[in-house]
Amino acid sequence: MPETKEGSSAAMNRTVVERKSDRELVVTRTFNAPAHIVFEAWSKPELFKQWWVPKSVGMSLVSCEMDIRTGGRYHLVFSHPDFDQPMAFFGTYSEVTPHKRLIWTNEDSDQGAVTTVTFEENAGKTLVTFHELYPTEAARDEALAGSAEALPEQFAQLDELLADGS
Repeated sequence: MPETKEGSSAAMNRTVVERKSDRELVVTRTFNAPAHIVFEAWSKPELFKQWWVPKSVGMSLVSCEMDIRTGGRYHLVFSHPDFDQPMAFFGTYSEVTPHKRLIWTNEDSDQGAVTTVTFEENAGKTLVTFHELYPTEAARDEALAGSAEALPEQFAQLDELLADGS
């Protein structure tokens, strides 16, 4: 665990990415907003679209369908000017506990992770823990070299969105 004390300014705006095991990746960040507001940014397509795609990669989220309920499905389509075909990511929400937890499967490949996001509120701030469990170590390593590298930027964008809304 990081040695930064919770509540300090360094802890507030720092995204911590950790390999927890051969198949696990955990990303944490504390946001200066209550859990219900942070949860909405993860569960309302109009908000999610504003922060999920890192601006630095030049991609756009052209379609964002999210049926946020246990058993519901999501389908995200991204485009990039360097690629001819859009990229689709999709899966199923296996658990939705409003303002507390989201669990979904990533079904776009056989190397997709099971993702768990928890929202823990304390004194009006929310610790978000983003946990991914991959089927293999190779799949985790591929994610670390790809999409997981973008998570600090994505979380910074979420931080900006939450600051604008409060």
